[in-house]
Amino acid sequence: MTTTAIAADGPWYKALSRSQWNALIASNLGWLFDGFETYALILTAGVALRQLLAPAQYPQIPSYIGFVIAITLLGWGIGGLLGGILADYIGRKRTMVIAIIAYSIATGASAFSFDWISFVALRFTVGVAIGSEWATGSSMLAELWPDRARGKGAGIMQCGLGLGFFLASFTWLFLSQAGPDAWRYMYALGVLPALLTLWIRRAIPESKIWEATNQKRRAAIEQKRSGAALGEGAEKLTRFTLFDLFTDATLRKRTIVVFLMSLTTTVGFWGISTWVPPFIGSLAVKEGFNAAQWASYAGMAYTVGSVLGYLSMGFLMDAFGRKVVTITFMVIALLMTPVLFFVTTDLKLLLLLATVNAFFSNGQYTWMPVWLPELYPTRMRATALAFAFNAPRFIAFLGPLLAGTMITEFGGFGRAAMVLASIYVVGIIATLFLPETKGNPLPA
Repeated sequence: MTTTAIAADGPWYKALSRSQWNALIASNLGWLFDGFETYALILTAGVALRQLLAPAQYPQIPSYIGFVIAITLLGWGIGGLLGGILADYIGRKRTMVIAIIAYSIATGASAFSFDWISFVALRFTVGVAIGSEWATGSSMLAELWPDRARGKGAGIMQCGLGLGFFLASFTWLFLSQAGPDAWRYMYALGVLPALLTLWIRRAIPESKIWEATNQKRRAAIEQKRSGAALGEGAEKLTRFTLFDLFTDATLRKRTIVVFLMSLTTTVGFWGISTWVPPFIGSLAVKEGFNAAQWASYAGMAYTVGSVLGYLSMGFLMDAFGRKVVTITFMVIALLMTPVLFFVTTDLKLLLLLATVNAFFSNGQYTWMPVWLPELYPTRMRATALAFAFNAPRFIAFLGPLLAGTMITEFGGFGRAAMVLASIYVVGIIATLFLPETKGNPLPA
């Protein structure tokens, strides 16, 4: 069923077919396992490095954590670009299966790290594998779901990341008590998502929109090989998708804008949000409480806010439009940063502030699976989504590096967070240059 075949009357959820719901479930679960693995790193990196580094290096652990996260982001960017291109050429479903199997194996292997260098190398491999999944799932969901409910579906899908964060925080709350090798057990659990691929292969259809475009691409390529003249539309189908993204002036301008917006959201998360659990944990130590326990509490509070933000933004974008909702989330995320880091040291109040902050800073990720598919044609949709989502990581990976260094130099989290929060100004301005696409059908 295509998006145009959905009835416009009645509740949006009653018009969906089983295959459309299955596509949502698969995309959500794939993103959930990505979220679990990603937040497992955030929660356990300090513990792992304390075991893998020499005692003389302990004072520099924040810098090492920043380096590990940065390398993971770098791998994520590379893998994401590769995955998006694959999804445009071999299909959404097949690429999703490959991505899930790859990061399951790589995550399990991380449990066997024997020094910090092997840990970093394996984290890079995990990043490459994880990066492939998001653009594939987002493209498939957008192509299967109806125009009037695309924001809702994308918001629900994006919740998978937050649910994965919450599951990781909840799991770590108990596993952290299992001794010095507890972090290894967290990564060993990462092999389980591979089982999901057995269901995906049976229950999820390939995107009909992609299949139709792929047939046209093959026909155009055969015509070109035979020496036949091609029309403009057929000629575009023969171009390599990543190059095609920058040959059209309109798409090139659009890609630059979404790159800046994605950079804003990505730096906001990896450069600021990932430090909230250790920030609250460090304050808990001063009050005589267990740092790991309060870091887990902070992670769960932050995740609750993230999930509510992901879901709410999708519904809000369907109701009020893509542009105004995205700008609102970025503005409030900017304003909430000093509130979180400077207003209070009361631990319970900080958990509440972390929840509100996460609603806007992490919740804003939903603009990507909602808005991006509506900006690019099918022939390059996954490549475009992959570029917009992952290319900023080639710059954003410096955020954790800078944050870790600034935390060490400044002697605290707050000043580092405020410096990096200035990126939201860039995103707010960039958003003004995108067209409003609420309710529009996907470009052919």
